[in-house]
Amino acid sequence: MPFSLWITLLVACLVISFTPGAGAINTMGNSLNHGFRRSIWGILGQQAALVIHIAIVALGVGVLVASSEFAFNVIRYAGAAYLVYLGIRQMLAKPTLPGDDDDETDASGRALAATSESRWSMFRRGLWVNLLNPKAIVFFLAFLPQFIRPGEPLWVQYLIVTVTVITVDIAVMWGFFAAAAHGFRRFTRTARGQRTLNLVFGGLFIAVALLLAFVH
Repeated sequence: MPFSLWITLLVACLVISFTPGAGAINTMGNSLNHGFRRSIWGILGQQAALVIHIAIVALGVGVLVASSEFAFNVIRYAGAAYLVYLGIRQMLAKPTLPGDDDDETDASGRALAATSESRWSMFRRGLWVNLLNPKAIVFFLAFLPQFIRPGEPLWVQYLIVTVTVITVDIAVMWGFFAAAAHGFRRFTRTARGQRTLNLVFGGLFIAVALLLAFVH
């Protein structure tokens, strides 16, 4: 892949990653509820979904999804329903305050709010948030061919694209969205603050679900 084409790919990936969506909301929610460092597990789940999307497009399955209204709608409504579920669960989440029996401590010895969600659960949730988005398949279907040259080894090009997409998305999700949300951690020190944030992020999940379901 020519360097000039890779720079174009890099810029496109930055624009895409900085565009707010379900992945960004999920990342910010994880950072608020579980801390900046633990939020990486949800981000890694989201990257696994991106790899699957790229593989789907590379194998030609994406064309079938994009051309089948039924398949597209099934995945679209399933994704919307999952986001609504996440939003309601976020809104109903019980506040947990420092000082609870199950609290952990960070490196400096300060108490952290208790959490019942494992790293694998965060990874799995991130995976489904990005995976149940048929528009991602359609987007990659239109996006990837612009950077693939049929006369050159395809697996090398797809590898470059995959590594670039994942590296940029991790950097943006963890370095921007998770870091930005971490600045609001002070609101999680009170039950009222936690309830407010839960309502806000739960509402954002539901808003994205409605856009996914009804905006074509």
